[in-house]
Parts: sequence; C-alpha cells; structure tokens
Amino acid sequence: MSAYTALTGASYRAAVRDRTTVFFTFAFPLIFLVVFGLIFRGKTVEQSGRGYIDYIAPGVLSWGVGNAAVFGVAFTLMQWRRDDLLRLIRLTPTPLGSVLASRYVIALAIGAVQAVLFIGVALLPVFGLHVDATWPWALPVLVSGITAFLAIGMVIGSRADTPEAVAAVANCVMVPMAFLSGAFYPLDAMPSWLQTAARVLPLHYLNDGISRAVSGRADLASTAVACGGLALFALVFGGIAVKTFRWSNAS
Repeated sequence: MSAYTALTGASYRAAVRDRTTVFFTFAFPLIFLVVFGLIFRGKTVEQSGRGYIDYIAPGVLSWGVGNAAVFGVAFTLMQWRRDDLLRLIRLTPTPLGSVLASRYVIALAIGAVQAVLFIGVALLPVFGLHVDATWPWALPVLVSGITAFLAIGMVIGSRADTPEAVAAVANCVMVPMAFLSGAFYPLDAMPSWLQTAARVLPLHYLNDGISRAVSGRADLASTAVACGGLALFALVFGGIAVKTFRWSNAS
C-alpha cells in the first residue's frame, strides 16, 4: 500500500467516524435548505424574478462545499500536527504532496456527495427546484471551488494549534463571506459598493458559477470567469499554505 493510499484511507475513516463532522458537513447545510425552502416556498426573488428555491439551493450548496473544504483540511492538519503524526510522516519518504493530495481527494468526494444530496432534496416537489440542461457547467466550478477553499483551509490548519483556534479563524472567514457573497442574500438587493466588494470573495465565484449552471444562464464565458476567479484564489492561498506549512508545533 502506498503512502498516498494509506493517508487517503485514514482521512476517509476520520471523516466518516466522527458524527459531529458528518452532521455539520451534510445535515447542517441541509437544515438551512429545508427551513428557507419551506419559509419561502412558492415565492420569487423580486429583483430577478427567479423562484427563491432556485436561488437558495445553489447558495446553500456553495456555502456547504466551501465550509466542508475549509474546516475538513484545517482540523485534519491541526490534529495530525498536534498528535505528532505529521512529524512521524516526515521521517518516512512520504512527500508533502501525498499528504495534501490525500485530503484533496476526500474533499472532492465530500463535495460530490453534498451536491447530489442538496440538489436531490431541492428537487423534491415540496421545494420544486428547476435544474436546466446547462447543469454540467457546474462541475468545473465545483472542482475549482473545492480547490480554492481547500487552499484557504490549509493556511488555517498550518497556523492554528488548537481546535478552538481553527473554529474561530475558519468561522471568521466563512460566516461573513456567506452573507456578503450572495449565497444567502441576493446581491442584486445589496448596495452597489457591496456588490463590488463581493467580487473579491471566492464564495461569490463559486455561488455565481453554480447558480448560472443550474438556472440555465451559464455558458463558456461565465464559467471561465467563475473558474478563473477561483483558480486565482487557489494559487494565492496554495502558495501561502506551502510557505506556512508546519510538520510539528515546534517548527
């Protein structure tokens, strides 16, 4: 068994055995979707005329995928470093790339399950989401988004030394972004300066790309913009993560 396979298996088992992680990864965002879907059932967003479920479902999916990528890798790196696992791995021929690639595969798998689960629930007649034939455009956006948020989580996990620190920093990053990027509140209803500010947030590109794909407004140009924006965030934060990565708390 290769080091990459062993690390991927360890990450998978750690993810599925922790009931708290499973709840906040899958059930918690789903609660938002169900609650908002029932409250605003049959209503439309005034500015765009779209059904509210057509707006909130991509928003919850984007936020849930971003949250899972950030928190998942941040907690894993912090715990492995605190338990001295990373230092022990470093004593082996295992390269840093295998450590990070194992988490990347798990993040992609979690994102795929979240997408199927959230969209599947939103398609139920009680909610009535309409998915257009352009939905495959969401796939490259989803992969780019997971990559970008994984890079952000790697930076947090490389610097935070306790679970409390990971939770505090990650929430400071993700909670304001959820409301300022248009995931839960229509950007069209925000002041123009706030709409401009939203465009410097990675969740805006993830939410906009998925929303356009699901609602039939996606094309090559809009998908390229979303993926390009997310790729830029991934490159910046990935570079920072490589520079700040620590094998042990003593380094």
